[in-house]
Amino acid sequence: MLAVVGTIPDKNFPLVAGEVVVQNDELKVQGHSFGINRGTPALIAAVCKTLDFLKNPLPFAYLVGDTGLGDGSRRLYKFLADHIRTAQFTTMAFHYLQPDVDWCNRIMFAIEEIASRPVLIADAGSMYMAKMSGNAPLFDLFTPDAGELAFLADEDAPHPFYTRGFILHEENLAPDLIKRAYTHENASRYILVKGERDYIADKDGIIAVVDSPNEPALEPIGGTGDALTGIVSALIESGMETSKAAVIAARVNILAGNYTMPTPATQISDIIENIPRALDFVLNSAERFDTVKNIE
Repeated sequence: MLAVVGTIPDKNFPLVAGEVVVQNDELKVQGHSFGINRGTPALIAAVCKTLDFLKNPLPFAYLVGDTGLGDGSRRLYKFLADHIRTAQFTTMAFHYLQPDVDWCNRIMFAIEEIASRPVLIADAGSMYMAKMSGNAPLFDLFTPDAGELAFLADEDAPHPFYTRGFILHEENLAPDLIKRAYTHENASRYILVKGERDYIADKDGIIAVVDSPNEPALEPIGGTGDALTGIVSALIESGMETSKAAVIAARVNILAGNYTMPTPATQISDIIENIPRALDFVLNSAERFDTVKNIE
């Protein structure tokens, strides 16, 4: 089973741990509902759409309310450290959490005690946490956007706020930053960089680039990156090899957005509704890699 770890931007949302239930336009865990907005809810909704299409069980979720102060995240860290050793998850996706180096180390120690180690995916604050604690190489997949990639590429930055300006310069293109992140051991086994062009890479270089159909209107819509992380997490959970899952997820995410015919009023929930249609095309069409470069 796939487990998602993250936060809900509501300080009153309790700590919950249970299987996700989809009900109308809401998601529920242990009877507590939350809407499909950007952030961890968007990731979970994309996971559910993908797993349902693949006829796999819906995910388990560890969630807590946190509006950025970190109190909820620390409660969730402690809960995980106390309970994760006996879990039987095959995949774990860590998402929005307040970065905490000490707690990250405790979580990683606990994961190492799991009898069958799950595939580990990190995005957002959890990716920062992995890099800051020196645990990045223990993860199987990071899914950064361009700004997050710049932090991974800066070997001296102790926190995203301190990413050096020259690394953020527009001439430092994604392939160079990816190489730099691997050189300094600040990247996972594979990396999926989200943007107008999605890059899939490992320590040996770029594996593939997915950049069409070009849909500029998607870029300002909050939650598209979260949805992409959800899609790739679900594909990996289905048994697909990580780099292949990353390529397919990038293609599916772009197509789902394209099918939505986005406007400034488009919401991430609209795009997520089109994930099954995009999955059907990408997984069942002989043309599914027609806009993918550098992949066998």
